[in-house]
Amino acid sequence: MAWKYAVSAGVLIAAVLGGLGYFILSDRGEARFAHCRETAIAGAIGGEFSLVTHEGRPVTDADVIDRPSLIYFGYTFCPDVCPLDAARNAVVADILAQNGLDARPIFISVDPERDTPEVLSRFVGNLHERMIGLTGTPEQVRAASQAYRTFYQKQDGDDEFYLVDHSTFSYLALPEHGVVEVYRRTQSPEEIAESVACFAAAS
Repeated sequence: MAWKYAVSAGVLIAAVLGGLGYFILSDRGEARFAHCRETAIAGAIGGEFSLVTHEGRPVTDADVIDRPSLIYFGYTFCPDVCPLDAARNAVVADILAQNGLDARPIFISVDPERDTPEVLSRFVGNLHERMIGLTGTPEQVRAASQAYRTFYQKQDGDDEFYLVDHSTFSYLALPEHGVVEVYRRTQSPEEIAESVACFAAAS
């Protein structure tokens, strides 16, 4: 299946950088992952966050990244990009489960004004039983986005109907290792599942 590209300026810039293979990842000196990694190492990405789940439970990054996790920043009112990307990550989790590996898709909203826990619950519930939706205050969401070096910007519009430009990478995070890989939206579920399995085995 072909995965669409986002069209905002910020996303296009991110896509160009991604196509060149330059991502900001946390190496932490772990050569054990070298044979799995396809992206260049250029610094640090990922970190602590405090958010609220789609069930209304306050959590930290340590609470939800307790297994291989695919983290995606988007929003539920997104017309096409976010549902496709989140659905792909759900398929990745299913492929891995069929091979005995428990992985978790995580969807972090960049639209906290509309994405309440109740809204997120409906969204993730339609995609995967193990997907976790996360939201929070604007300040909490901004802090999480900054930790993962993601981009998002609310477009002009009325209070109910507006779009949010955002980057579209998915981040693989492992317990005790943090972010170890970044995936572009052009990559297939099968490609990503194979990569996640490699990192999980190496960890």
